[in-house]
Amino acid sequence: MEGLHYKSLKTIRVDIEQDIISNIAEIKSSKNNYWIAPGLVDLQVNGFRGKDFNQEDTNIEDVELITKYLWETGVTTYFPTLITNSDANIRHSIKNIVHAFKEKSIKETIGGIHLEGPFLSKENGPRGAHPLEFIQAPNWDLFCKWQEIAEGKIKMITLSPEWLASTAFISKCVDRGVVVAIGHTAASPAQIQEAVAAGASISTHLGNATHAMLPRHSNYIWEQLASEGLWSTIIADGFHLPDSLLKVLLKVKPEMTVLVSDATKFAGMKPGRYHSHIGGDIELDQQGRLFMKDSPDFLAGSAKSLLDCIENLSNRQITSLAKAIDMASIKALEAIKARPSFGLEIGKKADLMVFEQVEGKINIVQTIKAGKIVYSRT
Repeated sequence: MEGLHYKSLKTIRVDIEQDIISNIAEIKSSKNNYWIAPGLVDLQVNGFRGKDFNQEDTNIEDVELITKYLWETGVTTYFPTLITNSDANIRHSIKNIVHAFKEKSIKETIGGIHLEGPFLSKENGPRGAHPLEFIQAPNWDLFCKWQEIAEGKIKMITLSPEWLASTAFISKCVDRGVVVAIGHTAASPAQIQEAVAAGASISTHLGNATHAMLPRHSNYIWEQLASEGLWSTIIADGFHLPDSLLKVLLKVKPEMTVLVSDATKFAGMKPGRYHSHIGGDIELDQQGRLFMKDSPDFLAGSAKSLLDCIENLSNRQITSLAKAIDMASIKALEAIKARPSFGLEIGKKADLMVFEQVEGKINIVQTIKAGKIVYSRT
């Protein structure tokens, strides 16, 4: 394949042998205006284009469809995210995802399961849209049962360290290779420090799922932002965080910030009014903002893809296109302590996206997963 290197802007030809980049050569010109970059990694995906990992009627085919929809947006690795729910529903969702692993390209694309709940804060604001009836303290025996059903594929968990059992729970997760993130929390600064000392290493969608009012100095956002042991994941869709806060977050942690979509089933859908099994009646406007029908000031989740977040940061000149792509790919793997096995380098796994830019819009031309074209624009 030929195109512009997303960082150097030099015209290159990329050769692939099996699933590895075998050579990258600089060439004088290309027949197209395409760009070549690493495939995207999304650590937080609840659903996409009408399909939801968390609904009772979701099946294996839905998991496969979500994966294929994400390929169309340049994603080559993602983490299906299961939110707070009943034990039975969480078990059902886990089984669907694990069964979908029978298809090789699906198995290669799913990096692991992200469990976001039910060990979160009960307080309004930090709890977000997670149903209060299923919120509970960290329960190691329950987690182990879910992990057994998942065949060890729960690779990341978001929890609140405000619970008394949190520190021991975090240590056990980390000892077993599960990445622990702090999120949906009303924890004190001291509790956050204890969580980091126990091994927590990520802040989930920092700046969101918070109280409307916080103490100006001592609060859980400042504490997480100040911690050198925590990576920050952020939703840069243009709605969840204002530009000023995005700029501050990137200035404080320029090398430890990761983009996530936190996409709901409404991502990729047409504007209109819908019903959510969590938020009730909601509306998706022409700009892609998803909000409560009866309370328009309140968001009802994210309806943007990871590619949209990259586009937003670049177009608003909050950061460069190259840095935004890195935050949505290589940096994501670094954050979960996975050695980046891919990137636009010789010897790396060929997980790539080929795209074009038209008036600020990024259009995916091809998505390559492990050397195989899994999406091609027709």
